[in-house]
Amino acid sequence: MSFSLLVLAARPGASDAEVRAMAGACLGPGHREGELDERIVSFYESLRGRFPDFLPYGADTPWMDTPLAVGIDHVGMQLSFSDRSRAALELIDQLARRYRLHIYDPQGDELKRPEDASVSW
Repeated sequence: MSFSLLVLAARPGASDAEVRAMAGACLGPGHREGELDERIVSFYESLRGRFPDFLPYGADTPWMDTPLAVGIDHVGMQLSFSDRSRAALELIDQLARRYRLHIYDPQGDELKRPEDASVSW
């Protein structure tokens, strides 16, 4: 079993509708082109430093699909629905707050803003 998360570099002050529209575009067939958002680059590099998405990685990897889906303004992740994802979820939350990124859960259509309190996974 697995679930998806999307980390988005939405503009500060973006409405929930704008962030959801951005997520929809990132999950769709065509991704925006342009310059990489430095927040996404920093997030991805920090995340894969702890949880690599390229071989070699251990049997305890949280990723169900690799490499992670990275665009100019997002990182998409398919995680294992198991205890082995707990540490990755905590790091995703911490890094998203650090780099001022939004977390979108497409299964529940839930949105977490960078200023929100830490999530207990």
